[in-house]
Amino acid sequence: MSPFDIRESILKEHTKSQAMKIVRWIGDDQEKFDELVDIFLDGEYRVTQRAAWPLSICVIDHPELVKKHLKKLLLNMEKKNLHDAVTRNILRLLQFIHIPSSLQGLAADICFDLMNNKKQPIAIQVFSMTVLSNLCIDHPELSKELRLSIESKLPYGSAGFRSRANKVLKKLK
Repeated sequence: MSPFDIRESILKEHTKSQAMKIVRWIGDDQEKFDELVDIFLDGEYRVTQRAAWPLSICVIDHPELVKKHLKKLLLNMEKKNLHDAVTRNILRLLQFIHIPSSLQGLAADICFDLMNNKKQPIAIQVFSMTVLSNLCIDHPELSKELRLSIESKLPYGSAGFRSRANKVLKKLK
């Protein structure tokens, strides 16, 4: 264990400055990032929820760190009663990386389920939409299904959903 206790730091406070302190400490260090992923996947509810934020920021800054953890993160999203913050932050980071072809089917299935579930928060729906639009680059055959799904929800969507939907529909054309 490193002198900097990630778990203790996560529990100390749930603020942007604390999340950024953790992100700065991890930097591009794979071992430190692995420790954060372990805490995120195995921690109790509050720890997992709070670890999600610095995890997503680390991946946005250093996408290569998450490669070996992608399958675990995707499978984690299939758990029942997962906190919205966990799902939202995994989706947030998926928007900024190239998902390997071996995991693209799993990612697409998860994202379609989340995007089409009216009970999901808007952020989860729109992040799923973006991940799916990124997958359409490698799998143009998904474009039609994504377009139809978005268009069916568009008239009833929130302002945030409609804004993202219009951007994604424009990108798909």
